[in-house]
Amino acid sequence: MAIVRRMGGQELTPEEHAAIKAELEAAAKLPYVYDPDCPLVTEEQAKEFRPSNFATWEERARFMEAAKALKA
Repeated sequence: MAIVRRMGGQELTPEEHAAIKAELEAAAKLPYVYDPDCPLVTEEQAKEFRPSNFATWEERARFMEAAKALKA
């Protein structure tokens, strides 16, 4: 599958637009193929997941607000 990039200021021709639409529709019909090295995650595992840099988005937001307060 090709990567479609749109350069700023350049409009797509109707033919290019139709080709992209057809390619996206064809891609939507393809089955999912999961990587055997990355097994599917259960709902419980997803709830327990914590990124390495911050535990949650809420903690990240609190950290960012605290950092703004320190700068002021």
